[in-house]
Amino acid sequence: METLQDKVVLLTGGSRGLGPNIAQALVIKGARIVLVARSRSTLQEVTTQLGGHAGNVQFMTVDLRQPSEREELVTQLLMKFGKIDILINNAGLETEGAFIEQPWCAIEETIEVNLLAPMALTRLVLPGMLERKTGHIVNIASVAAKTGAPYAAVYSGSKAGLSEWTRALRLELQGTGVHFSTIFPRYVREVGMFAKFGMKSPWIIGSCAPNQVAKAVVIAIERGRKEQVVNFPPLRYSFVINEISPTVGDWLMRLSGTVDFQHRKVGK
Repeated sequence: METLQDKVVLLTGGSRGLGPNIAQALVIKGARIVLVARSRSTLQEVTTQLGGHAGNVQFMTVDLRQPSEREELVTQLLMKFGKIDILINNAGLETEGAFIEQPWCAIEETIEVNLLAPMALTRLVLPGMLERKTGHIVNIASVAAKTGAPYAAVYSGSKAGLSEWTRALRLELQGTGVHFSTIFPRYVREVGMFAKFGMKSPWIIGSCAPNQVAKAVVIAIERGRKEQVVNFPPLRYSFVINEISPTVGDWLMRLSGTVDFQHRKVGK
């Protein structure tokens, strides 16, 4: 069982959404967290909210869309701590709407933040992890990576790419001492659209709370879990159905109310 005590953790998307919840779960375990996001004021607020754990929490303002800022981030952390034990790629853009209506710049930005930035950061921290023969990379994907969500096609595609890239890299580097985990939350309550619009997903689709996702991250690291689905359990069977029969899978997506729900979301 891997311990989080005194581990240096780089957590992207640390200023809002799941980020603060993940940070809270990690610092309780004794980890040393570096929160990354674009908003300095929000990062400062999150650090303050962590209260007694603030000594183990630092932050850096970084625009993950910019390659130079990603490189500078890792360079500074390596100079300061000498290592990065754990990388959690949590930052993501929830780009939604009819695909044909989305401006191309928004599509590019989503792919840059959701997929290319995790790849770039991983490529920057891997040499040190491989040299030390230890390290853990956690990627926050989405159930949409397994069952693409209508009216969130770009988001689904970026998360599916993140998921399968992680699987491939996990197999490629098996036995090196570097571990990889992918977290698949469903609709997350209390943050994002739920907080903004007060929407509730259909019962059969399910949802999860931010603290459940944070707990899944801790478990994945401590127990070496390769994948963690955080959602209403019966939905997992739909993943198998989608692979066996896409036609039946699409029918179930419509029957479950997912398509209508997604449509209502973008109509808000």
